[in-house]
Amino acid sequence: MTQHLIASDLDNTLLNAEHRLDALTRETLRTLSGQGHVIALASGRHYHDIAAIRRQLEIPAWIISSNGAHVHAPDDRLVSETLVPTELVEALVALPRPSAVRLNIYTHDRWLIDAEAPELLPLHAMSGFVYQVDDMRDMSREHVGKVLYIGEPTLLEPLEREIRKRHGDELHITYSAANSLEVMKRGVNKATALSRALKALDLPIERALAFGDNFNDVEMLTLVGNAYVVSNAHPEVIEQLPRAKKIGAHHESAVAHTLRAFFSLD
Repeated sequence: MTQHLIASDLDNTLLNAEHRLDALTRETLRTLSGQGHVIALASGRHYHDIAAIRRQLEIPAWIISSNGAHVHAPDDRLVSETLVPTELVEALVALPRPSAVRLNIYTHDRWLIDAEAPELLPLHAMSGFVYQVDDMRDMSREHVGKVLYIGEPTLLEPLEREIRKRHGDELHITYSAANSLEVMKRGVNKATALSRALKALDLPIERALAFGDNFNDVEMLTLVGNAYVVSNAHPEVIEQLPRAKKIGAHHESAVAHTLRAFFSLD
């Protein structure tokens, strides 16, 4: 058996339309893990959110959280961490934003939000990881991996332009969905994080597979030897990745079906 690393985004890629793991996906990943392949869950979600999903899979898996700000080995050892400097966090908190845009901050242990947003809770029902409303007046003691703005695209676009204008040289700015503007320290992305896992495992990129659907997956999908985009991916992401293979939709268990074909499980 030739060992491979299999990395997948979660929402709108590995998870189904209800943001849950379906039976075929669980069975497929458990089988491949049992054969000795390495699984990596790579998401913009918080570490604790992803860890809960890993527990449901019942496999050892690497966790790449907050789009690569944190990398944890299967034994939960922290392999790498890149935080947003406190002064930049404070600047982003102070940046004027529309009242309909929710400001979120991912710290080591918490998901902070500036106001109640019950519409977000179903996305995290499987993991049980929920936000805490906070005024964010004092961020000096917080260790922040990601700042996230959630709102209508028309409200996020001018906010993105202003962040790029003021801090573009210091931050990595991307989208995980049309309504989710994600901000990390410059140099943080899923590819950088995945490279650290590959180095620790002494695996070449040719033996890495990756699956994704949105702009925060582009670097990872560009890096690996076998890149796959789901059919429900953002059209511009598909255009940016001509080398990636287009597969079925996330609600069709496309990742599982692709893996079963690649590794001849059926």
